[in-house]
Amino acid sequence: MVLKVTKSVLPPIEKSESPEMVERKGKGHPDSVSDECAEAISRALSKYYIDNFGQAFHHNVDKFSIIGGIAKPKFGGGDIIELQKFLAIGRATSQVMVKGNIHYVPVGTIVVDAVRDVIKKTFRNLDPDTHCIIDHVLRPGSLDLVGVFDAGVNAVPLANDTSFGVGFAPFSDAEKITYEAEQLLNSDKFKKKCPASGEDIKVMTHRLGNDVNVTVCNAMVSKYCPDKSAYLNARDEVKNAVQDLAAKLIPNKKVTVNVNTGDIIDKDVYFLTITGTSAENGDDGVVGRGNRASGLITPTNGRPQTLEAAAGKNPINHVGKIYSIMSNEIAKRIVDAAKGDAIEVYVRLLSQIGHPINDPWLGDIEIKVAPNADFKRLEKLGKEIAQSVLDDWMGIRKMLLEGKARIW
Repeated sequence: MVLKVTKSVLPPIEKSESPEMVERKGKGHPDSVSDECAEAISRALSKYYIDNFGQAFHHNVDKFSIIGGIAKPKFGGGDIIELQKFLAIGRATSQVMVKGNIHYVPVGTIVVDAVRDVIKKTFRNLDPDTHCIIDHVLRPGSLDLVGVFDAGVNAVPLANDTSFGVGFAPFSDAEKITYEAEQLLNSDKFKKKCPASGEDIKVMTHRLGNDVNVTVCNAMVSKYCPDKSAYLNARDEVKNAVQDLAAKLIPNKKVTVNVNTGDIIDKDVYFLTITGTSAENGDDGVVGRGNRASGLITPTNGRPQTLEAAAGKNPINHVGKIYSIMSNEIAKRIVDAAKGDAIEVYVRLLSQIGHPINDPWLGDIEIKVAPNADFKRLEKLGKEIAQSVLDDWMGIRKMLLEGKARIW
């Protein structure tokens, strides 16, 4: 393994003259729902395998898709014309040999139950039994990948792919307000205050110097909006909530908030839904099109990003998933341990198929160092923390199996 720590020559993101762009797709966005469904299926499969056979078996359900339906919302109600379809695509072990006998795994039942639970936990107005069709096309995995997976059962798992994961810490002010705004708007407390706010929320932010501009797209629920006035009031509640949050969270920035800017009031065009998600009317969802494991989509200012989708991949040896979690964890721990000496930390972990997951092919840690800080100390600290996280692969696995790791 090569584990390299470098001192960044670039300015911290807050001092960069380049514009900053940040996005978060909320828990009810079709892409986020796809991520959560895929991850829930992975957890449920792993639990079944472990409970019944004492170990997890090969699976990757990271191709989950939502096929949008057709709906005709109107103030006060509306009609669902075509149902949304939730489709699990990928690989899963469906037969296990136990003492010479084949045990069949009820993959279909596991998929349907996991997806129904996600829908119930995510939405207040989307009924999995009447608004959705749930199906799967999961098949057994290829022999070579299954072999690599099995080789790691009783020892350090072997990487199933030549892939990489990336992470960074801490969040900038623009990233903080983007992430926390969605968390606030999708909180139980806010939904009780503003029931018209649906769960399909997207927050997009850009920063130019000290000016932070936030645009929120929030699907509104028609039964809580009996008329245009009620819709506009709900929209104002969303705006005011984010504006108040920004005043507390990033008081040193000048923040402007806009909500549902696609509305055309004089033509009766509104972001109005029956169920709280745009998937009811043709907005499809796919794993990997939404937030990275950082919780955000961060295309600018040198933030490392990967096309790797963590959701739904097996938690045992899929490095695209495990390294995504580990890299963000390493970055956070270095920032915390450096006590102000590391302004920003970027981590990239590259695997080589067939090698132990705690021994990456290349580990790259980039640190933006505070003035007068001792880089040699940070270099040593970075390597020690990185190796400790890599060696804690069982702890990372436990977090994933218990649903405690942020995947999207």
